[in-house]
Amino acid sequence: MTRPNSPIFLALCFAGACASPRTPAPAIQETTPQATRPLGFTAAQRIMVLPAHFVRGGDSLGWAAGIAEPKQFLRALDDELAFALGERGLRSSWIYPAEVARSAKRAVTMSTDPYALAADVLRPGATAKPILDLPAAFASQVRNLVALHDNVRLALLPVEVRFEKVETGGRALLRLALIDARLSRVVWSGDVASDSALRFSPALSASIASKVADLIAAP
Repeated sequence: MTRPNSPIFLALCFAGACASPRTPAPAIQETTPQATRPLGFTAAQRIMVLPAHFVRGGDSLGWAAGIAEPKQFLRALDDELAFALGERGLRSSWIYPAEVARSAKRAVTMSTDPYALAADVLRPGATAKPILDLPAAFASQVRNLVALHDNVRLALLPVEVRFEKVETGGRALLRLALIDARLSRVVWSGDVASDSALRFSPALSASIASKVADLIAAP
């Protein structure tokens, strides 16, 4: 029997094989990214990838403090994610941050800035318990952006990058959340770890992006 929180069950739900549109989709919160392709069911869908939003400061390595332009670092991460996912066969079917921004700019009545979403609630430790149902303002922002593209229901949000010390130096961790815009709900969230490194470098972003792609499709 398929477990209710398995990726296969989720895939069936999004395909319409279980649950009506009014039935809340099953949620996976704080799952282990090392599970085999936990987001593999998204590969066959049209997904919006939102811009990366935050860099957490105060790490013992001092890596965050050494990032002179956090916004540039986040935009570089956006580009790395688009490249890595595109290499896994998702280049034309998925919508990436630069295109999301262009679409929002073209919509003159659109007030949502995709680079300034109210995503703080999804940052690690922001709330006592992981957020499942999105706050109204944040949910509205995501729905507005998704509505600009046909056949999109799910949005992948790189919430926050933080750095931590490991025995071999340090590594970056990306908090990633998959959002069902129609239900205003987080259906998956987890941390994606880069390879370890002796020092901070742009290669960390490429490593994170590759690990995110691993959750969805094989190289």
